[in-house]
Amino acid sequence: MDEKNGLPPYTPPQLPMADILPRSNNSSRCHGRRGLRRSRGIKFFALACLSLIVFAQWKQMWRSSRHSVKLSVEKLNDNLATCEKLRHKPKDPVGLGREKNARYVEGGKPALIKNATIWIGEPVKGTSESDARAGKGWEWTKGDVYLEHGLIKKVERDISLTSLPKDTELFNADGRLLTTGIIDMHSHAGVSSLPGLRGSGDTNEFSDNITPFIRSIDGLNVFDPQIQVIKSGGVTTSLILPGSSNNIAGEAYIIKLAVGEKDGRKEISANDMLADPERHWRYMKMACGENPKHDFGFASNGRYSSRLGESFAFRHAFEEARALVQRQDDWCNKADTVGIENMDEYLPQDLKWETLGAAMRGQVHINIHCYTVPDLEAMVDHTNEFKFAVRTFHHAHQTFLVPEVCAPRIFIMGLHGVANYVPQILKRTWGGRAPASALFADNMYYKSEAYIGSEFAGKYLYEEGLTPVYVSDNPVLNAQHVLFEAAKGYHYGLPYHAALASVTSAPAEELGMANRLGKVKPGYDADIVVWDSDPLSVGATPVQVWIDGTAQYVAPVYHDKPIEDPIGPDSALSNIISEPTEVTDVLFKGVSKVLLSDDIKHESEGGAVNVAVSKGKIACIGICKSELDAAIASNARVVELKNGYLTHSFTGVAGTLGLNEIDMEKDTDNGDNPEKFTRAIDGLLLDSKKLRVGAQYGVTRAISAPKFSGQKTHHGTSVGFLTTAKTSIQDGAIFVADAAVHYTLDVNVRSASKSYTDVFGTLRKKLLVAIKEGKEGKEGKDDKKSEPFSEAAYLKKVVAGELVLALSINSADGIASALRIKSEVEDVLKTSKIKMAIIGGAESWLLAQELGAASVGVVLLPLQPMPTSWDSRRALSGAPLTNGTAADWLVAAGVTVAIGLPEDWYVRDLGFEAGAAYRNGGGHFTEKSALDLVSSNIYKILGVDVPAEENKGHFIVSEGSPFGIGSRIKAVGSGMGKVSVYV
Repeated sequence: MDEKNGLPPYTPPQLPMADILPRSNNSSRCHGRRGLRRSRGIKFFALACLSLIVFAQWKQMWRSSRHSVKLSVEKLNDNLATCEKLRHKPKDPVGLGREKNARYVEGGKPALIKNATIWIGEPVKGTSESDARAGKGWEWTKGDVYLEHGLIKKVERDISLTSLPKDTELFNADGRLLTTGIIDMHSHAGVSSLPGLRGSGDTNEFSDNITPFIRSIDGLNVFDPQIQVIKSGGVTTSLILPGSSNNIAGEAYIIKLAVGEKDGRKEISANDMLADPERHWRYMKMACGENPKHDFGFASNGRYSSRLGESFAFRHAFEEARALVQRQDDWCNKADTVGIENMDEYLPQDLKWETLGAAMRGQVHINIHCYTVPDLEAMVDHTNEFKFAVRTFHHAHQTFLVPEVCAPRIFIMGLHGVANYVPQILKRTWGGRAPASALFADNMYYKSEAYIGSEFAGKYLYEEGLTPVYVSDNPVLNAQHVLFEAAKGYHYGLPYHAALASVTSAPAEELGMANRLGKVKPGYDADIVVWDSDPLSVGATPVQVWIDGTAQYVAPVYHDKPIEDPIGPDSALSNIISEPTEVTDVLFKGVSKVLLSDDIKHESEGGAVNVAVSKGKIACIGICKSELDAAIASNARVVELKNGYLTHSFTGVAGTLGLNEIDMEKDTDNGDNPEKFTRAIDGLLLDSKKLRVGAQYGVTRAISAPKFSGQKTHHGTSVGFLTTAKTSIQDGAIFVADAAVHYTLDVNVRSASKSYTDVFGTLRKKLLVAIKEGKEGKEGKDDKKSEPFSEAAYLKKVVAGELVLALSINSADGIASALRIKSEVEDVLKTSKIKMAIIGGAESWLLAQELGAASVGVVLLPLQPMPTSWDSRRALSGAPLTNGTAADWLVAAGVTVAIGLPEDWYVRDLGFEAGAAYRNGGGHFTEKSALDLVSSNIYKILGVDVPAEENKGHFIVSEGSPFGIGSRIKAVGSGMGKVSVYV
């Protein structure tokens, strides 16, 4: 045998030198006997050595025999091919040079989009990197776009139709604005299907906190109705992630939102939706912080309950994956050295750790749900210990505090401003590339991690050289409006070009698809949107959407808006004044529009007017000569405005303002009231961060009721209060102690072990008992007097027409039951009517005529609700899918409509909500009536009288319409005798 055969060479054993030297005669006698014994020992030793050699040869031959019998050469070769895959270093796929998109469906017709105003998605050629970052070189350009074989083939000033194939479809954009399709790189559409049902929820795998083997595509429901709704917002591509209940949640997939023949596809399958069928990159979701350490009860399965435990869980998982990677590398290297035919085992493989191993090899883009500075720092440390890169931190509320360059940031926590100097944490991430931050624009306060955040985060990050990306986390936010998150980012100071990039080219870059998605250039995928207005404007809606060159709508509904120039860029929006100056007297010059109720007299005809404020109240609107002279003479505050607006301030209704500070923290909350009927006034928690933010954005009054169970539920009497009040006993803090009587009659009652038949029947019975007791009291037959603050006492006021009965209902069937009960009770009353309001009203449009006839107002939560529950599955999404929204249908039927707070973070957005109703309402709203949706209509619906004199102290002064993204609030009258001035 020789080395070629894999066996060691045979070498005779060498004897010790002492055994071959001659001995002296003096020892001959002993030597003879010793020699005999030594000779036997030598023979025995030689025999043992020979036996060992024979055994070794036999073992080697046995192994060789075992190879031929038990190890499959085919499998070993497959293993060797796997080695090549393990060693593969992915690269971003090319775009230019392709003849066809891999997703192109044969038979698809080419398309020419004429007369468009095009946002290419990058600066003009020759722009330096520093100039580009500063916003130079970016522009809208006039031209045409030609789509063929699923690709953008031409982007030119004028493309002749005669030069194109005869079957080319023509779309005339008429000068409208055209961009690439919107990319949402954090969505759960399809795995968290809507409406939310137990049987269709596949976002999280709760069995363990380490599940890298989970794949979102395995639960992707291609029939999720929300997919079509999302696309109607111009979203063409989404990264579908597993949920955040696991430290390592598993693999994510990029999809295009086109399904089936009507969308230009031949298949209805998850694989057919893959945005990159060739799978150049893979994607993984991880999560740290609150969500994974949540108590999952019976499903906890030994989960760690602290960040300390989470950190170990991460490190242990990375250790396991690293060990697998090392074993695989050793096997592959050995196979290369000795040849596959000489391998004595198969390639080590473990499905549980395969994806994480690939991530540690750099083949997977890692996306981590991570909010806080401690979590960010822990993850950055993990990347360095185990040498893997992080592509993007998601949610990332506190990344603006840990920029690439160490810089001070101010954030508010409780009552105190804290200057926070944080080290260069993000810059320390392994690999030398600081991760991007995937953010909401202003959704915060819903849990402890989200309590510290800033609406200016996108601006701050961009100024420090980092990349902000705006996402939906659908269904947390409605991904149909993810573009609006970018619009608000622009409103809060992010440069115009960076805001557009934050939902187009920036997420494309983070996904490793920068050569195919995110820009309108030849060679890119033909995902295109033509908009009815600037995509960063309030209410912007697609006129048409193309995915892979196929138009997605045959006869889309669109708003007949005037074709206007882009709204930006406006560098003035980057000037942030977050802390106001408090004054009592001030005069505003240059107010071009006054949108107040008719009972506040003003003279605003013929151009701009002055507005004088004295002791915190509007004293004069018009020329106001004496007030102006007095202000000049006393050197009082005078504010010059460009295109000034004067409106009533906003009212936040139907949220938990004043009763809650951090939604998921019980210690900051009034608590649920599923059984006992209570008064909100008894649980007010004022002088909070939420309320201060609300006041800053013009919400100076709020009406809140105790929660039934969870958000958007109500049970008890609501209270009306001022958001700037320090305590509920402060003079003027409460403007109505008991605004309305609230009950929840939506899907939440079933979580309290009740049924619809039970709760509706109980309400009918309570109202009829209230009528009976009221009659007996008047006739002197009732010996028992109701406690004045009891449920019975308030219901007597309801049946007497003194208080409104406000019912939280979303389903049309529930509203129908409520209207029936109202009619039945009124038949018994005979002489009076029940004042009723609907809160929620997702399906209220189906009963618009009946609600109008019954004089029942509706508070929508929000303007365009999502079909999150079965009770709201018929909610209208608006153009281009539906002809109008619930607000349009209701107003057309004569129903008084308001917009409330589905969650408290909406306090910043009420003006924009009203603006969307105005801009997309098809003439149903004027500027004034749209503003009434978030102010005076609330009081009409809930039957609350607010004297005109009090309204004079509640106002907003802005530059530009409060509907507009480019507007800036310059002053807010709080109703407490002071004005907050932001100049």
